[in-house]
Amino acid sequence: MQEEYIKWYSPNLNRDMDMLTFGHAGQPVILFPTSKGRYYENKDFKLIDSAAHYVNTGRVKIYCPDSIDELSLYNKDIPPAERIRNHMWYDKMIFEEVVSRARYETHYNKITIAGCSFGGYHAANFAFRHPWLVNHMFSMSGAFDIRDQLDGFYNDDVYYNNPVDFLPNDNHSALWEMDIVLGTTDRDICRGYNEHLSEILSRKGIHHLLDMKHNAEHDWPVWRQMFPEYLSRI
Repeated sequence: MQEEYIKWYSPNLNRDMDMLTFGHAGQPVILFPTSKGRYYENKDFKLIDSAAHYVNTGRVKIYCPDSIDELSLYNKDIPPAERIRNHMWYDKMIFEEVVSRARYETHYNKITIAGCSFGGYHAANFAFRHPWLVNHMFSMSGAFDIRDQLDGFYNDDVYYNNPVDFLPNDNHSALWEMDIVLGTTDRDICRGYNEHLSEILSRKGIHHLLDMKHNAEHDWPVWRQMFPEYLSRI
């Protein structure tokens, strides 16, 4: 499998960033790590290996950027307003630096975006904020409400980065064109988040799949099952 390590200075975050890419061609897939995870996490836990067929045959090229969760929504040492502000800078970095690179390198106009656990939040939040850029969104055991991370603080920045809040009022036509999969399990600690988001999408008439796996925990084995299944939809 072709693998490349990329390090660059991010003007949006004013710091160096790291990323791994896998593959030589195909639909670009931005794959987020779990909460406070690093850019190599999805490789280390063999999520990339589960998608080897799609990577090696040139159907997808996977981009695994680093996270800054420990500096944003998981940073209890700074005020909540700064946490959400830092998260917004991260979203801007993904938009301007990672997605633009992926589109340029693969010559695809639209991207697929995915993630497990809190990476599923990142995937859904980015997809619903920028739906004209995304043709597939695969969330595996995602959580879609960040209010618990903000100690009761709430403002417009929180609203526009909390899918269960802004999505009911968002009527961008591209939302109805996106392929959306919400993967969860019967024993998933995030099952309720997925069922709630599915209800919101259903009320809006947005087609999606709520994929409920059975006898599985909120953990890597079921995500390694889900990821190649969902990539087959591309």
